[in-house]
Amino acid sequence: MNVDAVVLDIDGVLVDVSDSYRRAIVETVARVHGGTVDREAVQEFKEAGGFNNDWELTDAVALYVLAREEGMDRSVGSFTSAIEAAGGGLSGARTVVSEALTPAARELVLTAWDDERHRTVFQQLYLGGELYRDLEGEEPRFDTPGYIHDERVIVDPETLAALERPLGVLTGRPAAETEIALDRVGLDLPEPNRFTMDNWAGGKPDPDALVTLADRLDADSLAFVGDTLDDVRTAINANTSDERAYYGVGVLTGGLSGETGRRKFEQVGASVVLDSVNDLPGLLA
Repeated sequence: MNVDAVVLDIDGVLVDVSDSYRRAIVETVARVHGGTVDREAVQEFKEAGGFNNDWELTDAVALYVLAREEGMDRSVGSFTSAIEAAGGGLSGARTVVSEALTPAARELVLTAWDDERHRTVFQQLYLGGELYRDLEGEEPRFDTPGYIHDERVIVDPETLAALERPLGVLTGRPAAETEIALDRVGLDLPEPNRFTMDNWAGGKPDPDALVTLADRLDADSLAFVGDTLDDVRTAINANTSDERAYYGVGVLTGGLSGETGRRKFEQVGASVVLDSVNDLPGLLA
């Protein structure tokens, strides 16, 4: 694969977030509503599409838990399949819940559902007390070490050095949390080479941010490396909206793994599937 530039997702590509973001999703819903799902279920929500933002994924899990309490008879697999059919994301989850419940039950769910509280609890769990004070500017209601400190670095320094191409990142993280992750992996990128939650409202698989990065990196061809189906769909959507060549590269170090993960990436049109981002230099050589 001969490309002019490489754009990397962060979560599941550069760092392992199974014990940080995904743990925070599960435990936030448990703390706020008393019930939750397991971490394997989080992946099913991811595969439904439209959940680039983990706060919104948390909101959708909360909707599922609350709707089950009010009589919705759907497994996680059935619920997430219905979300995908409804267009994905939080709006899809709202549609499924609305159709599954009576008006009275739906009102009870929406009364108990509190997206602001979800976000506040999530950030305290994920960041821990000290970082929460620094980044959110508020005093935490409970003190935790912060799951962010449990993120294992996936990418080797040699891999980043060997890419020898202009680099960018495209992530659903807030800008401050992006900076922490990039510092951890040793990747120093100028601001124009980054797209985060703070400067992009669309979210994957909307291709606008990827197309903008290709322009900023002066690239006629670009590989976008991600760990979710929506990452690959972002590259595919960019191909239909721009004259450049975009390649969606899936890696098996996030929620998708093994031969099952490889097949799912191939089914949505991944140009190639790698065991790890550390295999990327060999692909581009």
